[in-house]
Amino acid sequence: MPSYEKLSELLDPATTVLLTVECQQGVVGPDSALPELAREARSSGVLANIARLVAAAHDSGVQVLHAVAERRPDGRGANRNARLFRAAERLPVQQLSGTTAARVAPPIEVAEEDLVVRRLHGLSPIQGTDVDALLRNLGCRTLVVTGVSANVAIPNAVFDAVNRGYTVVVPSDAIAGVPSDYTPAMIRHTLALVATVATTDEVLGCLRRPRGARVTTA
Repeated sequence: MPSYEKLSELLDPATTVLLTVECQQGVVGPDSALPELAREARSSGVLANIARLVAAAHDSGVQVLHAVAERRPDGRGANRNARLFRAAERLPVQQLSGTTAARVAPPIEVAEEDLVVRRLHGLSPIQGTDVDALLRNLGCRTLVVTGVSANVAIPNAVFDAVNRGYTVVVPSDAIAGVPSDYTPAMIRHTLALVATVATTDEVLGCLRRPRGARVTTA
């Protein structure tokens, strides 16, 4: 884990953006199309931790950006070039634009100043979407990545952000995947090689510290 001083330097509210990935009702809600993933996100405390991070970001002036995956009712423009996409077409709950399934799930609160980016294609919330341009216009240098899943969308987001020059912070207890033991393995063997890994409490401690306060060490 990084030192408090190092993490605090990375998490300057003026240059930090908090990204939530696919934290929508049709994915992590009680009526999810992916019930195993939804149970993991909720029972592990991951969804609650994301809500805590979002609330702290709102209080500290950190920009929040919600990345949502959805599809048109006619499926126009959606990918069909992988097994994952073809399986998604057969799910009982569809992430249709404008429906409850495509809304950010409680207990995460979406504030008026939050940005919501919706995509109709692909695996990544960054590649081929407005996210990169928005981050640059916001002056983002550090991207805090949270959400689901550790299997696909989260590593895509981390790699894409790093490839575009952002420093990435991953709160290890604010991302979820299935099975439950896969997420810590992904973090340890993959994400930790390219991102700064911390805990939700560590990130919260930095966000809640008054700007300009000295960091003291024993």
